[in-house]
Amino acid sequence: MNIIIVDNNQEVGSTTGEMILEKVRQNPNTILGLATGSSPISTYEYVVNKTEQENIDWSNVITFNLDEYKGLAPEHDQSYRYFMNEKLFDKINIKKENTFVPSGLIDTDEEANKYDDLIASKGGIDLQLLGIGTNGHIGFNEPGTSFDSITSIVDLTKSTIEANARFFASEADVPTQAISMGLNSIMQAKEIVLIAIGANKAEAIYELARGKFSPEWPCTILQNHPNVTLVLDQEAASKLQ
Repeated sequence: MNIIIVDNNQEVGSTTGEMILEKVRQNPNTILGLATGSSPISTYEYVVNKTEQENIDWSNVITFNLDEYKGLAPEHDQSYRYFMNEKLFDKINIKKENTFVPSGLIDTDEEANKYDDLIASKGGIDLQLLGIGTNGHIGFNEPGTSFDSITSIVDLTKSTIEANARFFASEADVPTQAISMGLNSIMQAKEIVLIAIGANKAEAIYELARGKFSPEWPCTILQNHPNVTLVLDQEAASKLQ
């Protein structure tokens, strides 16, 4: 596991953004796994700015997002499809039909499972971007999730709902379920980059890097992946030093 510690959020964004852009420069047909939430915003801002400066071509890139809230249509302003369009896709020359986000309107795990088949049919993910929850979740795979899990409908913990309430009018408006790539789904990526910003992520990062391999900290599954890089600000890395 490669650990890169930088000073602040902006440097997390530039470091991670450069890793993503290098994939696109090297392979115009690269397949990226993408994440949402507050952590990757600085990364996407860097990617957008550099793409404009260097005229980087995204027209043949394919992307798959980790997750989506169950019950939210793509047009809902708190859906992850809306987030990705606003933060990235609308600002680069990627084809929308090449950008995949799990549907929040599916009702069965059988429907959700097809997302893994779709990823496999495109050739698998070359680089997967991850954030991490304070409880160690990656995607929306909460503590106790099976390490064998694939894309499915999942229940969100109270702590995750509370953490995401800041994006909604009230906590009552936060969906209680999501469609999420499973832990086994995430592990199929050829390379993984996980970003963490802030002191509230420090415990989860410690468990990921130094803790016991356990479903109680879903992130620890990454200890078994051959190509993982953590990009951390000083606060997120504080318990490692």
